Amino acid sequence: MLPDASSFDELTRRFRWDLPAQYNIGVGCCDRWADQDSRRLAILHVHPDGREDRISFGWLRETSNRLANVLRAKGIKCGDRVAVYLPQAPEVAACHIAIYKLGAVALPIAVLFGPDALSYRLQNSGSKALITNAAGVARLAGIRHETPGVASVLSIDGAVDGADDFNAELSRASSSFTPEVTAPDDPALIMYTSGTTGQPKGALHGHRVVLGHLPGAELPYYPFGQPGDLFWTPADWAWAGGLLDVLLPSLHRGVPVVARKFDKFDPDDAFALMQKVGVRLAFIPPTALRMMRAVPSPVGRYDLKLRALGSGGESLGLEALEWGRSAFGLTINEFYGQTECNLVLGSCAQLGALKVGAIGKAVPGHTVAVVGPEGRVLKAGDVGQIAVKHPDPVMFLKYWGREQATRDKFIGDWMTTGDQGVMDEDGYVTFVGRDDDVITSSGFRIGPGEIEDCLISHPAVALAAAVGKPDPLRTEIVKAFIVLKPGHAPSDELAAEIQTYVKTRLSGHEYPREVAFIDDMPMTTTGKVIRRMLRERG
Repeated sequence: MLPDASSFDELTRRFRWDLPAQYNIGVGCCDRWADQDSRRLAILHVHPDGREDRISFGWLRETSNRLANVLRAKGIKCGDRVAVYLPQAPEVAACHIAIYKLGAVALPIAVLFGPDALSYRLQNSGSKALITNAAGVARLAGIRHETPGVASVLSIDGAVDGADDFNAELSRASSSFTPEVTAPDDPALIMYTSGTTGQPKGALHGHRVVLGHLPGAELPYYPFGQPGDLFWTPADWAWAGGLLDVLLPSLHRGVPVVARKFDKFDPDDAFALMQKVGVRLAFIPPTALRMMRAVPSPVGRYDLKLRALGSGGESLGLEALEWGRSAFGLTINEFYGQTECNLVLGSCAQLGALKVGAIGKAVPGHTVAVVGPEGRVLKAGDVGQIAVKHPDPVMFLKYWGREQATRDKFIGDWMTTGDQGVMDEDGYVTFVGRDDDVITSSGFRIGPGEIEDCLISHPAVALAAAVGKPDPLRTEIVKAFIVLKPGHAPSDELAAEIQTYVKTRLSGHEYPREVAFIDDMPMTTTGKVIRRMLRERG
């Protein structure tokens, strides 16, 4: 998708969208490669015990065809929603490809979600089928009366508690299937995204969402698709970061992906996996990178083959960037987006498009600005809301069943993100914080990212989050919640030391006037800190 270029400016000038009149994700990410070479490697499946399965595009085509026939026989038709509730595994890719080829709409659900979250998503989307494993069937059992619309349940672990045997059903189905002819704007995927208030909203995407992701997915790894490339991310394939940043764009480009189920992210296991299979490209979210910082002497212990590393979801910060250079010998390229319109800002050290502290500049093909409340583009240096110009191939179609919420997402032609940022004269955007995360103290507007970056550079701090606490004098004060590294114990003396550390490295108005030590940091399934829960603690 991205043309050859020697600089970022040249890349931007040369880029042109070329969206076909017809496009089906299942065909684009599977069948066209299987037709060329059915043995071509699509997924390297690494089991927890170290066994490896080499999954070909031919296997994906046959398995997805069989599943599409099974689902059609169970009454699933174009536009029907089918939920996928599974950890990283080849079956996840086959499920998505089958659903798209059928013309149905995929609903990925993260395996960390419990019964309440599962019930809401199944009900709100009107899903008619669910594909899961034994653990998912067990969670479904307690909410079955709440989800009567889910007429069919398939389990990859065999028939259990009313679920049909996934593999047995596939073995009886035909391996031939003619994919539905779909247009780029035909519905293909619903991804739920949580806001600051109310229940999560389902962002509905068309088949063009994969094509729209390609420039942003390729930029951090430019040039993408080199001989020997093998892509891995610990991000759940139910999250946009796993599914749309890695799995589907890689399959579309014929780049093999590593599948490895982690019940809980382990930084040593991550290093060992990358060494064992020779990972060349990786997307590792900021929280996981910060956990990997605790691994002693990774350079001497692991022989890595990485040629490019990307991160996104939160601002990475200078401390993590500097550690990345020493641990991997690479500059970590950051990228930015959200479920509704993903990978629209990015950096690419390979092309000189990198500014420390910034999350990147507009990815070729996207128009991004910082706007005021009325949608007016602000001048360089002014704080405002990061926004993306409509129309855009990666932009969502609408919120599922939420017409007013869809309208509220836009100011004129600008899709607002709810994120505060600043753009400089060179087009680099610095993330300030979510609208509700920005701290107003003594007339200053303070973003939590810079404070948190400073906090985690303290030798005793493992994880940190900064939030605003109401204060009658200053409107808000900065309060820091800190998880300590092993070998360090909470104390008033340590809290005072950390406060002084930040005050002397940032400024007097940004240091945390309160410090709270906690055992675990509340996080979403995608590894983002849930600051709302911290604010509620007071």
